[in-house]
Amino acid sequence: MQTMVLIVRILFATLFIGLVFSDPPPVQDYCVAVTDSETYIPCKNSSLVTIEDFMFYGLNATAEFNDAGQAIVSVNVNTFPGLRTQGVSLARADYAVGGVAVPHVHPRAAEVVWVLEGTFLSGFIDSEENVFSKVIKKGDVILIPRGLVHFHKNVGDVQGTILGFYNSENAGRSTFRDTIFGCEVKEEVLEKDLGLSAEDISKVRGRKLNLCGKGEAGSSASPN
Repeated sequence: MQTMVLIVRILFATLFIGLVFSDPPPVQDYCVAVTDSETYIPCKNSSLVTIEDFMFYGLNATAEFNDAGQAIVSVNVNTFPGLRTQGVSLARADYAVGGVAVPHVHPRAAEVVWVLEGTFLSGFIDSEENVFSKVIKKGDVILIPRGLVHFHKNVGDVQGTILGFYNSENAGRSTFRDTIFGCEVKEEVLEKDLGLSAEDISKVRGRKLNLCGKGEAGSSASPN
């Protein structure tokens, strides 16, 4: 009897996790997101939908590089309304020589990384603090499991480019630096946990952080 109860609990937990941590399945052919916040209507009227709602232009261009030597073009529901309810998104990331994607997580999606050009050291860290990393080159693909801390660095001698594919219309992105130092976490908490002085914390916060989406970003808040 106890075994049966345990199995039921496991099945329930699995179902609950699947419902909470996955994009909901669509209940119609498509839902082109409405960007007019005053209407509160989630989907564009189907009679007004055109082929252009399912097109995105500009993935062949390099965006502006940030201080970390990374330039990102994001294709998620915020930039491509036709992705609403489809459970997919992608991003192009270009890296200068030595450029990095600082350790970060995508809380709502796994990521499949495909190297278009260049050589990268890429990897992730699991919940038991095991590091999985490898140097990958043009044509290689690496999987980053959902919600795990991961990183990329251009270790080649030329500019590199990768494409990231996500199983969510909006994968989200969170970095330790921006989340911990950019948000309004009390200094005494950081001093106790990280062993840093108030002066050290002030120095980090003086840089251009994302400020939890409220300030000027030193690194893109887009996926990758």
